This record gives sequence, C-alpha cells and structure tokens, in this order.
Amino acid sequence: MSDERPQKPLPEEQLSRETTSLEKAPPVSGPGASAVPALPGQPVAAPALRASDADRERVVERLRDAVAEGRLDMEEFQERLEAAYASRTYAELEPLTRDLPAVGGAPAGAAAVAAGPGQEQAAWPERIGGAGTSSTAVAVMSGFQRKGQWTVPARFNAVAFWGGGDLDLREASFSQREVVITCIAVMGGIQITVPPGVEVDVRGIGVMGAFDQRGNPGPLQPGAPRVVVTGFAMWGGVEIRVKPLKSDRENKPRRRKEL
Repeated sequence: MSDERPQKPLPEEQLSRETTSLEKAPPVSGPGASAVPALPGQPVAAPALRASDADRERVVERLRDAVAEGRLDMEEFQERLEAAYASRTYAELEPLTRDLPAVGGAPAGAAAVAAGPGQEQAAWPERIGGAGTSSTAVAVMSGFQRKGQWTVPARFNAVAFWGGGDLDLREASFSQREVVITCIAVMGGIQITVPPGVEVDVRGIGVMGAFDQRGNPGPLQPGAPRVVVTGFAMWGGVEIRVKPLKSDRENKPRRRKEL
C-alpha cells in the first residue's frame, strides 16, 4: 500500500478547472434568471434590456385606453397597472399589452419590442424635457414656420387666417411626452409634419374644412412622444403628414433599376 498522497493542484490548474465547469453548467432559468448578467462577449436580447420611465408610461397609457374602449375591466386594469410600474425590462412590459391592438393593428407591446432600443429613434428619451421654444404662432394674411431644432411645449396654439403655417416636428424636442397642438384655420391652412413612429391623435372639427392625416406612422417606437392635434377649421384645413427626414431617406438602400 502506497503512502503517496495526490499533490494539490496549482492555482492555475484549479482556476482552469473552475472555468471549465462554469462553461459546462446548464443555463439558469426561473424567476431569478434575469438577474444573472450575461458573460462578456455575448449579445443581450432586446427583451432583456432595461425599460425607461417613458416606456412604462406608454404601456400605462395604452392600458387606460383599453379600459375606455371596454377591452379591460377595472380589476384587470389595476393588476396590469401595478405590474407595469414594477417592470424593469421590455420582457416584463410586453405581456401587459400583448392582447391589445394598437395603431396599425399590431399589438402595442410587440411594436415596442420590434422597434427595440438601439435603432434610429432610440434617442427619444433624450429629446423629451425642457422648456418650450414658443407657445403660439399666428398668420394673418401671411405665414409662419417652425422647423429644425426647436422644443414643442405641452400646449401649442397655431392660428392661420387667410394665411398658412408649417410646423415640422421631425427634428424637434418635446417638453413632455404628450403635447397638444390646437389649430385654428379660417380660410387658411396649417401643415404639421411628424416623423414615423410617433403616435398622432387627431381630434379637430372641420366646417367646410377638414383635419386630414396622411401617411402611416408605422410601429410606435419606444419612448416616442404622443402628438394630439385639435382645433377648428372653417373654409380651411389642417393636414398632418408622416414623413422621414431627407437624410434618413438617403441612408436607405436604393433598389437597382432593372433594364
């Protein structure tokens, strides 16, 4: 019988064995899985990313609309409301609106995850907040224009009498996530241009005039603002257009013309 004892592994060998055992270990599942950080070099799926306050407010707003539409009762609304404010990731927010239709007919939660952070309008939270640049624009037998980098206040009034106005929100910032633009057009016209992914709610009244929305806003983007357009048009019109910036269109790949 031998009295020889196995030598203790060197620190380098022990570290190598521990690393190998970690690599072979099965993935963690269950309620605590989201708390385990991903290993360096591994991509993080969009649903696992952290949700912002604006994302939670967007879901809460959709739940309120669902109650008004009769899709949810108060008990269901209360349960989902508490879950929305307690959510930390997109994966926790998405089920709350999965069975509710949104603008364009797609589920609201699916639209948010589909757009996902890291895309072109991921900077929306940075563009919401601050004081409005101006709160009123008036054109009497003349015109007004707001475009480029400016801040839309929570309430903006636009008046066109025998004149025209142009409000371009594609590069604008917003003092709040929801802004209300009140338009009065009498024998004149007002045009409002918004980028894709922004929710637009048109409530204006036209008498021998019209409030006309053109273009499909597409899937709502996470954190994007909500623009409510209301007011009165008589012998005039208010047109809301959905249009990307020229630079965005130029960045898209062009189809080769077939001969």
